[in-house]
Amino acid sequence: MSQIADLIARAARQFGPKPCLVEGERVVSFAGFDAATSRFAHAMQRLGLAHGDRVGVLLPNGIDCLIAYYGLAKAGLVRVSLNSRDTPADLAHKLAEVGARAVLVGDAAPALGVEIILPPARLRALLADADDADCTVARGLDEPYRLGFTGGTTGRPKAVTLTERGELAELSAFLTDLVPDIGPDDRFLHAAPIAHASGAFFLPALVRGTTSHVMAKFDAAAFVALAAASRATMTFLVPTMLALLLEEPALAGADLALRRIAYGASPIAPALYARAEQRFGRVFAQTYGQAESPMVITCLKPDEHDRIGSCGRPFTLAQVAVMDDAGQLLPPGAVGEIVVKGPQLMARYWERPEATATAFRGGWLHTGDIGRMDEDGFFYLLDRKGDMLISGGYNVYPREVEDVLLAFPGVVEAAVIGLPDETWGDRVHAVVSGQGIDAAALLAHARAALAGYKAPRAIDVWDALPKSPANKILRREVKRRVLAGQELTA
Repeated sequence: MSQIADLIARAARQFGPKPCLVEGERVVSFAGFDAATSRFAHAMQRLGLAHGDRVGVLLPNGIDCLIAYYGLAKAGLVRVSLNSRDTPADLAHKLAEVGARAVLVGDAAPALGVEIILPPARLRALLADADDADCTVARGLDEPYRLGFTGGTTGRPKAVTLTERGELAELSAFLTDLVPDIGPDDRFLHAAPIAHASGAFFLPALVRGTTSHVMAKFDAAAFVALAAASRATMTFLVPTMLALLLEEPALAGADLALRRIAYGASPIAPALYARAEQRFGRVFAQTYGQAESPMVITCLKPDEHDRIGSCGRPFTLAQVAVMDDAGQLLPPGAVGEIVVKGPQLMARYWERPEATATAFRGGWLHTGDIGRMDEDGFFYLLDRKGDMLISGGYNVYPREVEDVLLAFPGVVEAAVIGLPDETWGDRVHAVVSGQGIDAAALLAHARAALAGYKAPRAIDVWDALPKSPANKILRREVKRRVLAGQELTA
């Protein structure tokens, strides 16, 4: 039996009838989850899918999505997590990239060019008479377990091969450093996409007997209502979701029980964090990772948030350092590329040996993030390696400028890009979204807070900014749209 399957069976024995998953009126117990994932595995095997076959999952947030994820694990199949925000062309490309044999889809699914398409009606028919006895296929710890994709912030996403060993390492890291006190009395509210960061919290919740409540889609008012009704004690939010939540009128008088709010996927602006702590208290834990090292590079614990601006210290099982372009490790205070080692890392990029060798040059995973480490071992991210601007010969890190913009009332999102300029090289330009923003006043605010070469020359206000499926703002796409004169509307 695979170790993941064993964890599911063990939780069923230990917590049995206790609610494991709640979605609206639907409740699945821990024993029920074990049985449902076994039925799912049987159904996949009856279709002729064999150990190691890749299966895409394009399902909305919900119980069925999690049953599919862990049913595939029991069947020895390799999950390919997909996001409904992708275009049909992007989805078809990802499935073709990894040679997927099947894909699980919602009711209104596009043509994806895959051998076996499983819409809800066909899947229900397969599951109706499936056996719930254990049928787990043994899998080596270093075989492919699931395939993720890079965020696409620097180009077309690459498929990342993740193993069961890496999944177990991520679980250990969460239980050691991020949510060490999660237990049977907790209720975890999954409001962010399960296909990305929020899904990483399900396995820790499962093994500790925590009930998981799942929202189909994030909405600030619905989040407040469900958090209050469920007495949720833990959740995960990306900074944009947190910003929207703080603007929600219903939050002001809500009686909430949240004692841990994990956040990540993108850096948090100091002004946003200050507002969040004022409302919720010091309950926040930040996790920094990337597709190649899912969620596990550094962690900033609740009692360390006096160092806001830091992404924390390395997880217990991760080695993290700063390296220069020559491959030399740098001392505290020096700026370079963040590099990492550890059992949580990807095995490789799928069928891309050259890209894999480049990523792991010198024995370290190169993250592409520029940052520094202080004397106490806390890391600080400055920006993506390819996003730094040079204006008039000076380095400009977009994130520093974005933090200033996000401190202005009404600004929810910000992206700073460099536009071609014969005089300056890069002309600093900003695009923001939010409510009731006076662009002229915002520009004056930025110029008062920043050195002249860092301040934007102009600011555009859009309804929304383009994001990757992992909710990271795509500066590259912002720049393309600015140059093409295209505004993104909600």
